[in-house]
Amino acid sequence: MDWDKLRIFHAVADAGSFTHAGETLNLSQSAVSRQVSALEESLHIPLFHRHARGLILTEQGDVLYRTVKEVFHKLAMTEALISESRERPSGPLKVTTTVAFGTTWLTPRIKEFIELYADVEVSIILTDGALDLSMREADVAIRMTAPRQPDLVQRHLLTVHSHIFAAPEYLTDHGTPKSAEDLDRHRLIVYGQEVAPPVSSINWLMDAGADGENSRRPILRLNNLYGIYRAVRSGLGMAALPDYMISENSTLVQVLPELSGPAIEAYFVYPEELRQSKRVSVFRDFLLQKVAEGNF
Repeated sequence: MDWDKLRIFHAVADAGSFTHAGETLNLSQSAVSRQVSALEESLHIPLFHRHARGLILTEQGDVLYRTVKEVFHKLAMTEALISESRERPSGPLKVTTTVAFGTTWLTPRIKEFIELYADVEVSIILTDGALDLSMREADVAIRMTAPRQPDLVQRHLLTVHSHIFAAPEYLTDHGTPKSAEDLDRHRLIVYGQEVAPPVSSINWLMDAGADGENSRRPILRLNNLYGIYRAVRSGLGMAALPDYMISENSTLVQVLPELSGPAIEAYFVYPEELRQSKRVSVFRDFLLQKVAEGNF
């Protein structure tokens, strides 16, 4: 098979249309279409169902796409390792972590890393789902659970603790709980049940001090920790939040400080094939340094 045609086929499958693939490849729509048709003729099978609204891979096309994607992933990984300078880390570094950790802890600190390693091209992908590192959806990840895949290297990063927080105006309007049982009479903001949470114990606030007879009804369910944080800041209610989300200059008040949620272990994770990568190692060391400087 012609590798140039496979490259174009891969771009078309990603884009879902000849036009969008042509824009990515800087080729005309007709040139892209001709290359795909020529590949189909050489294989004697159709690779796409052609519809007015776009292209859909056939069963055989999907098999080819998954194989080509894996090959291009390995080629990109090899290219990055070869091109990385022995003297100074360089090249792309795609980092993924949860929305809450990424927005409130990682991104405020990333400026220092970029200034230290200007040749490393950092991209941050925030999602509460787990991207596939083995398929190069990201290079490294900060995860709130230990990975189970045997081909991933993991390094313990930090232990995350959570406590109850509320805005001063909420406490002025509704009072401050004196015991866990008092939470029955307060507005609680919790993680929604429609989407799997980042950690299973995230809604421990609903059970802390509860008698088990009358279940607590939250004022709001929200399937994003950063959204919960903003709702707490607005004065809507109180919530259990990871300590890393609360900055030193935050006006939020810790409520019932003797109560804390189950500890969560966070890990720095990357594929085995990137073990020798300088840009990965310097980023790992940078994170460990920032964690050591912080109070968790």
